Amino acid sequence: MASFSFGSGNVAKLLRIPLYAVGRIGTLLVPRGDRWVFGCGAGIGDGALALWRTASAEGHRAVWLTSSDRERADAARLGIRTVVKSSLRGWWETARAGVLVVTHGLGDVNRYAVAGGFVVQLWHGIPLKRIGLDSPATTQVPNVPGAALLRRLIGVLYRGAAQRIRVLPAASDRSRGRLESAFALGDDRVVVTGEPRVDVLSAGDAHERRATASALLTEAAGALPKGARTALYAPTWRDGAADPAVPSADEWVRLIAVLESQNTVLFVRSHPLGAGAYQPPLPSGRVRMLGSDVLADVTPALPAIDVLITDYSSLAYDVGLLAMPVLYLAPDAAQYARTRGFYGRYEDVAGADAATTWTELRDRLEALLSDPGVFTERSEQSSTLSAQVHAYRDGENTRRVYEVIRARGIPAPKGAR
Repeated sequence: MASFSFGSGNVAKLLRIPLYAVGRIGTLLVPRGDRWVFGCGAGIGDGALALWRTASAEGHRAVWLTSSDRERADAARLGIRTVVKSSLRGWWETARAGVLVVTHGLGDVNRYAVAGGFVVQLWHGIPLKRIGLDSPATTQVPNVPGAALLRRLIGVLYRGAAQRIRVLPAASDRSRGRLESAFALGDDRVVVTGEPRVDVLSAGDAHERRATASALLTEAAGALPKGARTALYAPTWRDGAADPAVPSADEWVRLIAVLESQNTVLFVRSHPLGAGAYQPPLPSGRVRMLGSDVLADVTPALPAIDVLITDYSSLAYDVGLLAMPVLYLAPDAAQYARTRGFYGRYEDVAGADAATTWTELRDRLEALLSDPGVFTERSEQSSTLSAQVHAYRDGENTRRVYEVIRARGIPAPKGAR
C-alpha cells in the first residue's frame, strides 16, 4: 500500500494554516544572517549534499535540518552539523538563515520559518510526468463537500509557496520550460546550470566512478556473484494509488530464471513515498531490495548499474549520462497520462515498444543481456535522450549553481577574500 497521497498531504497543509501565520510573524521579528540551512526530502543526499559540500568548502556556516535518527546518523558520518527540523531550534535556524536549500519542498527545512529567506529549490529530477501546477494531482483533496473550493485554495497556497523560490536550477532549456510552468516562475528564477545531483555521474574518471559506486552498492546490498551484471528496477510513485506492476509468483519464477541464466542481479527500488510488495515468493540472491531504507540516495550508485528498468521515473533521463540502456515497463501508461499527465508524449521517451507485462519485459531483458547488438542499440537510445535534456555533463553543475546564488546578492562568508 502507498504511504502518502497528495490528498492527505493537502489536508494537512490546510490544517497548518494558523501555524504558518504565527511563523510568519516570528520571521518578521528575527533578522536573517549569513548562514545557510539545508534540507532534503530524501535524506542526506541528492543535490543538497552536493551544494552543502561546495558551500562548506567556501567557508559558509551551514547546518542540515533532519527529521529522523537515520538522517542524523548519516549526517554524522559525513561530519555535517544537524538540528532537528521540527524543533524550536530548527525554526530558529531556518528563520536566521540567509540561504535555504531544499530539494522537494519548503518542508525540507522548517516550513514555518521560510518567509523572507533566499530559497534555492534544487528539485529532484527532470520532469517527465507533470508536476506542480501542471498536474491536477497537486491540488487533489478528499471528495468532501466544498472540495472544489479547497482545491482552489490549495492552488493559491502552492503558487504562493513557489513564489518564494529565488533560484531553481534546470538541466536544459527543455527542462527549464517545464519547471517554469510547474512552479509559475519566470526565467529569471529558473536558470540553466545543470543539476547538482547528477554531478556524481559526470565528474572524474569513468573507471573510478564505477569502482566507487560498486563499493557503495556492496555496502548497501551485499557482494555480487563473480562477474555478475546488475539491473535496477525503479518504479515511480502513483500519487497514492496501488502499484499495478508487482509481479505474480509465476512471473517472479520466470524472471529469476533469466537472471540466473544471464548471471545478473536485479535491485528493486520502490519509490520512497510508496510501497510495493516486490519480494519474490522464494528467497533469491538474484533479487535484492534497494529501497530508500537501504540506500537513501541511489544516484551515486548508478555507475555500478548496467541496465535500468522503469516506468516514468526521471532516472531514465539521468542514466543517459552513463550511456545505460533502459527498458520500460508501463502497464498503466494510458491511465497515468489521463490522471497525472506527461510533458510531451510518453512514446517520445520510452519508444513505441514499452512493455506492459513482466512477460514482455522479461523477454526484452533476456535479449538485452544476451545480445551485444541489442545492448549497444539501447545504450545509444539512452545517450540520445540524455543529450536532449542535459545541457552540461562536465561535473560542474554545483559550481554553476553556487555562482548564481552568489551573483544574486548572497555575500561571501566572513573572512573570505
